[in-house]
Amino acid sequence: MSARIRSTAAAIALAAAVTGTAVLLGGGSALAAAPAAQGSSHGTLTISNGTKYVWVNGHRVDFGVAVRDLAWSPNGAKAAFIDGAGNLDVANADGSHRVVAARNPGNQNWSHPTWQVARADTRYGIPAKNNLIFAARAQGVSRLEYVAATAVHGTPRTLSLASEAGPGVPALPKTGNVWPNAAGRHGTSVYANTNSGEVYIRDDYIRQQGDALTKGSQPALSPNEEEVVFVRSVAGHDHVLVEDFSSRRVKDLTPHATTDYTEPAWSPDGTTLAVRTPAGTVTMPANGSGRPAKVTSVVGLAAYRP
Repeated sequence: MSARIRSTAAAIALAAAVTGTAVLLGGGSALAAAPAAQGSSHGTLTISNGTKYVWVNGHRVDFGVAVRDLAWSPNGAKAAFIDGAGNLDVANADGSHRVVAARNPGNQNWSHPTWQVARADTRYGIPAKNNLIFAARAQGVSRLEYVAATAVHGTPRTLSLASEAGPGVPALPKTGNVWPNAAGRHGTSVYANTNSGEVYIRDDYIRQQGDALTKGSQPALSPNEEEVVFVRSVAGHDHVLVEDFSSRRVKDLTPHATTDYTEPAWSPDGTTLAVRTPAGTVTMPANGSGRPAKVTSVVGLAAYRP
């Protein structure tokens, strides 16, 4: 699917270049993007659970403040998270040099930041991106917002959402959107909607085009932007499933679940998933070739540091 969207985007961008029409990216900036991780890497497994300690491959790292929903930059140099006051923070990998990228105005619940990083594409005049996308819930309504990853006390803005389909197709929901997750080199992201119960994709390469993918929640986009893992209730338990964008085939990676598997996270090389269970954190092959294996009794949100 991403290849199809990318081809369309390239054609639109080329037409814009020929006609002299400006190509605008909703939420885009000309900020220098953080470099992507070089080569394939299994990465370092980390777990955040709302305390000031982040579990890093078997060791505790003291970040000095409560850390919730930690996400790593594509080069592994920075961590973004929600602190104990509900603010969006960015810090070094050891918790040092922490800055408040955006201060929560109060009476809002912010969650699940993700790094949207894309290099500039000089062929089509598309600028680089280095943003943090997160979910903001205020007065019972959730929306996706973003702020520059380099901001200090920045002001978040609402993320643009538009359908890639033609006239007569229902518009994408603007509220109820949660759990954003971005990956790859083009600023692509996925998210869930609590009202529709569906997972959506947002291709930000040129026109913020989006589409509904499947029923589910807690999505995570693969590093190559060709698959999405997500959670769906099956026979009384939460299962982790994966959808391939090319074939639209959905596969249950936990068909024999006797517990709840939630909050999946991809390794940087796309071969492994880390998944939360009530008894701790497990890992499993992303292609479904093996059963989940428990790696720690620590319970929290897993993430891989490249």
